Amino acid sequence: MHYTHKIASAAIIALCASHIATAQSKVKTNIEHITVFLSGAEIEGAAKINLPQGETEILFTNIAGNIVQQSISVGVTNGVIVQSATAQNNYLETSNLSPKGQMLKDSIALLTQQNETFSDKKNVLAEQLAVIKENRKVAGENNGLSVIELQKMLDLISTKMNGLLAEGHTLDRQMKTTAERIRLLTQQLSEEQRKDFQPGGQLLVKFFATTATAASVNINYVTPNASWAPSYDLRVDKINSPVKLVFKANITQNSGVKWDNVKLSLSTGNPNEGAEAPTMNPWYLAFYQPQPVYKKATAYESIERAPMRNLEDMASLSPSVQDAPEGGLLRVGSAKSLGKYVQIDNSGINTTFDISLNYTIPSDGQEHLVAVKDYELPATYRYYVAPKLDKDAFLQARVTNWEDLNLMPAPTNIFYENAYVGQGYIDMRNVKDTLNLSLGRDKKIIVRRENDKNYRSVKTIGTNIRKSYGYTIEVRNTKKENIDLVVLEQFPISNDKDISIEDKEANGALINEETGAVQWPLTLKPGELKTLKLSYAIKYPKDKTINL
Repeated sequence: MHYTHKIASAAIIALCASHIATAQSKVKTNIEHITVFLSGAEIEGAAKINLPQGETEILFTNIAGNIVQQSISVGVTNGVIVQSATAQNNYLETSNLSPKGQMLKDSIALLTQQNETFSDKKNVLAEQLAVIKENRKVAGENNGLSVIELQKMLDLISTKMNGLLAEGHTLDRQMKTTAERIRLLTQQLSEEQRKDFQPGGQLLVKFFATTATAASVNINYVTPNASWAPSYDLRVDKINSPVKLVFKANITQNSGVKWDNVKLSLSTGNPNEGAEAPTMNPWYLAFYQPQPVYKKATAYESIERAPMRNLEDMASLSPSVQDAPEGGLLRVGSAKSLGKYVQIDNSGINTTFDISLNYTIPSDGQEHLVAVKDYELPATYRYYVAPKLDKDAFLQARVTNWEDLNLMPAPTNIFYENAYVGQGYIDMRNVKDTLNLSLGRDKKIIVRRENDKNYRSVKTIGTNIRKSYGYTIEVRNTKKENIDLVVLEQFPISNDKDISIEDKEANGALINEETGAVQWPLTLKPGELKTLKLSYAIKYPKDKTINL
């Protein structure tokens, strides 16, 4: 019996020792650096741990939710080995509601408590009124009261009841107002709860240490629930002064953890692109088998038209995961499975912007503006008008040597002479040697474009129709200084041998025969008016219709 008891005790001790060896403890991860991609973010965290000899499971908190499992990288110092790492969402946390949603929930609770207080006061008033009514009944039955005493009693009852009834009406109005506010806040809370707010996550890591030791842990992973979008403030104090360009980033994150006073980097990279080179497969030709068409094509649809062009046009690497300085390193996979990325063409070049100041970005799914970099750019200025499209002249700042600025296609907020002008857009896809930045309309340059009746005619020549067109363009400078102005027009171009463009005339203009662009570079003195002429003829078969 005694021997059996010893065996059982030894088994219990061994079981406890085994449980202690694999004991699980919680450690908060400090987020130190975040690289935000156009969609997604790489989060780098660190922690200090104390490990006994043997296996130990540690649950790291302050981890983003729904992270990409393949992207997890855990490094540890002092020869400690990482045996496994598993990400998991923490659905038991009560703070899974967004900060805005939590604020709404707290407001609803406060107003509900306030309404309960109003209701209690109403009940007290009802009891007081009941007592007064009962006393009035008693007084009426008591014939021993004198007239004076009875009058005093009635006056007291009247005063008291009026006060209580008025207070009751006030409480009714307050309760109604509060109930309506609760209803609206409840609707807003329901809307907030429908948003894709992420709960925070946890990372369960199993370590093995040959001896008891203290170690530093680096934890890197990718979350898909973050993004940034570029924008610019474009400021010009006065004409012929340098352009001041402020590059800003609108950062959004819904990762489930607050980025508290962390160092940020912005990357134009796309982890979803992967690193595998494409494979060229054989290209087999086959005869085309047309499908029957049941819809009758209209004359408009039967015309093969030239592609439309803008008038102005006519003149990745995956994120690296930092290795631990020494010791064990576990790579669970690569960060190439993220989806829903915004595709932005940046000529195949990934640029990273390191921001020197630390920022705090809450996990609320809202845009948070971060200033990235500012530039002061020498520029020349000109006015530009395409009267066929818009009768207003636009002031443009022309910037050269822009290639090293790492600019991105993005909207611009334009300020000219300390006044907000409007919004524009920097489109890097169409930029060549000179970057043209639009500064808005100038109503002091008056432009008119009218049909010239002397040129308009329609003639039938054999089986063809020949239509002639002519336009008169007038530009006037009502400003007090000389201006440089480019007037842009166009000739039609044909991609059909049966359509020909003839008798093209544009006095004093630069003509691009390939694109049809017509440009008049002008210098106008104050009050000067210039008249420009444009004419052409189109010949095509008379049984066809052309869409102009």
